[in-house]
Amino acid sequence: MRRHRHAKIVATVGPASNTPERLRELFLAGADVFRLNFSHGTHEDHAKVHAAIRALEQEVGRPIGILQDLQGPKIRIGTLTAGREDLITGERVIFRLGREPGDKQSIPLPHPEIFKAIMPGQDLLIDDGRVRVRVRGVTDEVITAEVIVGGAISNRKGVNLPGTALDLSPLTEKDRADLAFGLSLGMDWVALSFVQRPSDVIEAKGLIGDRAGLVSKIEKPQALEKIDDIIRLSDAIMVARGDLGVEIPHEDVPGRQKELVRAARLAAKPVIVATQMLDSMVASPTPTRAEASDVATAVFDGADAVMLSAESASGQYPVEAVSMMNRIIASTEKHSAYRPIVTALEPEVDHTPSHAVAAAAGDLAGTIGAAAIFAFTASGNTVARIARKRPDVPVLAATPNGDVARRLALVWGAHAIRSGDVGNYEEMVERAKELAVTADFAQSGQRIVIVAGIPFGQAGSTNNLRVAKI
Repeated sequence: MRRHRHAKIVATVGPASNTPERLRELFLAGADVFRLNFSHGTHEDHAKVHAAIRALEQEVGRPIGILQDLQGPKIRIGTLTAGREDLITGERVIFRLGREPGDKQSIPLPHPEIFKAIMPGQDLLIDDGRVRVRVRGVTDEVITAEVIVGGAISNRKGVNLPGTALDLSPLTEKDRADLAFGLSLGMDWVALSFVQRPSDVIEAKGLIGDRAGLVSKIEKPQALEKIDDIIRLSDAIMVARGDLGVEIPHEDVPGRQKELVRAARLAAKPVIVATQMLDSMVASPTPTRAEASDVATAVFDGADAVMLSAESASGQYPVEAVSMMNRIIASTEKHSAYRPIVTALEPEVDHTPSHAVAAAAGDLAGTIGAAAIFAFTASGNTVARIARKRPDVPVLAATPNGDVARRLALVWGAHAIRSGDVGNYEEMVERAKELAVTADFAQSGQRIVIVAGIPFGQAGSTNNLRVAKI
């Protein structure tokens, strides 16, 4: 079940892909991690999908990651008496605190935190930015605004506030219940929506502990201002370009994507690039050329994973979308420009033995033409450090911990194998050679580079490098 590429594929599960048969097809087409979107579906629905993925994992003998994506707080207008209103550019409209149905002179906005935080001159975006209004005056219960970009609004359309930091937890009561349920099932990763500040990550980590990895979704401008701290506190990040592209100018998104991928790689944390990657494949068996280029750009940037949303969840061609993404990644990584670009973006090596040994493993493997880098890891950190280097050979990760093996399904270049503990140095070398051959990563006469920490089984002790010939 070896993947002949380094970047990973995250596929969202939905009505088009939630049967055991279809999940198997998606995996065989290239899906490495399955995303369960808790904005939709019941706990029972998600439990069935989780069980089907775990059964598939047993069948194929390869760790499969499962990502729980929490909904987060949804800011919406209330209901309108007429069902919809047409806001005309230049006219004045009024938002009132409360849930009573109204019209354009009394648009209900049941979010007191907005009235406390917003200031004159700031904008409210309605319906994914299709309508934009600018605040001219605000009291405890009334916001007066001028329509800058007109259009129709209707019941419960979403509201974005790009210039306003809200005193709002990213975890609603629904999220807390969903999180408890997801952790009870055994989710590998949890994606946190609406991250604005480092304290949001700390709050979520306090609930999750070490039971799953935490992915911070970067979709708010406020998060960009504190990004180094957010990345440091997170286990991974997601470049959620949909909401981010509503709140910052479209032309700024590509540059921000590159900054975020590089910052995550610098910290040796996985980074997912998400939203509308092959969006036309929701209704078409082939993507546009621009979409293919978009996926390739994320791969050239060095992203650990690229994600499918509606394409695999509700589209007409979920398997074709995964297969297409798989082919684009593989083709991009074989292109002559790939290695020079990824190497040019390589971060400096941290001045620690663990990072230095991991970086040296990548250099050594390339110099001697090794078939693979073999890493023994208890926590997965050794593999993340090696992946930070983006070596030109596959990374085979042996771990006794099944949870760690599944989390590594998200990490660039990592192919995880469940393996028992090793007791001494020579046993480590023999085990590495044996597993490299049985997993089809090396053949007789080839060399592998072995990375481990001594004493064995102690997290954070990556300190040993060995070349072995099969």
